[in-house]
Order: sequence, then C-alpha cells, then structure tokens
Amino acid sequence: MAITASDVNKLRQQTGAGMMDCKNALVEANGDFEVAVDVLRKKGQKIAAKRGDNEAKEGLVLAQTSADGTTGVILTLNCETDFVAKNEGYVNFVQSIVDIALAKLPATAEELKALPYNDKLTVDEKITEQVGVIGEKLDLSSYAVINAAKVVAYNHPGNQLATLVGLNSGSDVVAEAGRQVAMQIAAMNPIAIDKNGVDARTIEREIEVGKELAIQEGKPAEMAEKIAMGRLNKFFQENTLLSQAFVRDNKVTIEQFLESTEKGLTVTDFKRFSLS
Repeated sequence: MAITASDVNKLRQQTGAGMMDCKNALVEANGDFEVAVDVLRKKGQKIAAKRGDNEAKEGLVLAQTSADGTTGVILTLNCETDFVAKNEGYVNFVQSIVDIALAKLPATAEELKALPYNDKLTVDEKITEQVGVIGEKLDLSSYAVINAAKVVAYNHPGNQLATLVGLNSGSDVVAEAGRQVAMQIAAMNPIAIDKNGVDARTIEREIEVGKELAIQEGKPAEMAEKIAMGRLNKFFQENTLLSQAFVRDNKVTIEQFLESTEKGLTVTDFKRFSLS
C-alpha cells in the first residue's frame, strides 16, 4: 500500500523516531502502525545490542517529591553524550519516567522498568525503543524512593547531581531546613546519617589506615590504636551528615542546625546520585 507523508508524520509523533526510519518501518509493515512500532522497537533492540559495549557516562539525574511532600523519588538515566543529555526531548523522557515512579512508587529499579510506560510498552521497552530513536546506549542505572514525614528534593543546576532527604517532621518550618540539608548532601557527599550508619568494613579500614599512619609518623605502637581512634572520630565528623559542619555556618553541625530549627528534628534517610 502507498505510504503517505501524513502516515509517516503520525508514526513519528507516536514514537519520536526519525522521518526516514518511520517511512521505512511503515513500508516494512505494509502500512500497519502496530507492526511498524514493533519494527522500530526491534531496531532499537538491535542498536542496544550493537552499542552494548559503549560507555553511558552522560545523562540526567532527577529528584522529585509528591504533592504532599511525604514521598520522593530519585533516578539516573544515562546516555553516551552530553549533546543528547541536554536535548529537550531527552529531558522530557526522563521526566516521564520520574512521573511514573512517583505515581507507582516501585521499590527498585527493576520494578520500575517492569511498570507500564503506556498501554503498549513497559518502561524498559520504552527505553529500548528510545535507543533506536536516539542511537545511543541508555541505562536506568540508579533509582531510589524515600518515605518520611517530610521529603525534600534538590536538583543541582545542570541535572547531573540530585539529592533527596527525609525528615521526621512535616511542620511548616521544616521545608526550608530540608532544602538546606539537601544542598549540604549535594556539596559534602556524606556516607551515612551518623556514625551508626557507617558499615563495619569502612570503620575497620579507617582504623587500620590510622594505625599505619601513626606508626609511619614514628609514634609508639602502643599509642597507634588511640591515635587511630582519634582519627576515626574526625572521619565521622567529616563524613557523616549530622556531624558535618553546616556549609552555611561552619560554627554549627547539621544536627545542631536541625535542632535549632525545631526541637527533635532530624534526618531519617537521604539519597545522593551524581554522574561524576
């Protein structure tokens, strides 16, 4: 059957694929739109396989909270080039996945990929389809969800870094404090909320490094353990969120800043995703 420009444009609007790709798909499908979509999807799958060894280090990181501020999601969709990452269509595509995540609140990236993107494709299948449209490897590399009395999102300009922070109070004064803490997390990259959240392997490594440094500095072996523990406490102060000096006022810690905002206010969870 004859393939009209209108048919090609309709398929292009439906899939986002290029004009020639749409025309060729319609010709191959004898004008059947459903089959043509599958042809484009199969093309995407082939390109995905072909580009499987390429590095997808660019992309976008987005965080967003629900209207009531009690839930937030954060995810990273990688691509290969900065050119694609800055494209409005790519930004909109990533946002559409964030919207699905926020509506359905899957627990893991795999659960998110399995969700319907529309009435025909899952999120994972839509990503594969977009590989064919864009011509680059795409990878939903990280995803997380936080539930708390108050969840605050921060998206750093350029969308290569984003954070989510959950707080134990939803009162009116908490939102701005939460934003400050979310920005602190972006800037200082803490490894845990407090020292209780630091894994045993990290602690053991810091103690061993501290001991070795003390010995190299000529300190007696019997003092090395004590010196190492002192260095471990400094490590906690610099790398755990509540103990860090507040970047906007380094005379107080984040714990003290939160307490001054509202008595008993603290962080229950946080996530930080970055492309670098």
